[in-house]
Amino acid sequence: MSTPLYQLKAEFFKTIAHPARIRVLELLSEREHAVAEMLPEVGIEPAHLSQQLAVLRRANLVVTRKEGSTVYYSLTSPHIAELLRVARTILSGVLAGQAELLADLQAAQTQAKPPS
Repeated sequence: MSTPLYQLKAEFFKTIAHPARIRVLELLSEREHAVAEMLPEVGIEPAHLSQQLAVLRRANLVVTRKEGSTVYYSLTSPHIAELLRVARTILSGVLAGQAELLADLQAAQTQAKPPS
């Protein structure tokens, strides 16, 4: 019996559902990066970054190439970068809606205040 697609999607989203992994994928959406280049950008300890990169490798979201002693990472598919762009668009819409609601609430509160 095969695994339902919705379950596979849930597992996929669990795999990327970590701030460090999202940041790594964002960086790799721009271009390939060496581990040393990613460290200051991701802001975690080297061992922790290695663990997060291993998770992404096991999920076949990133691949490596070695040049001398330097390991470079890149995305396996441009669709990953596209997914991150779509997520940004969705979040921008949600946050814009929340900002509008906050502004409406603040305006209503100002109007409801009795004069001093």
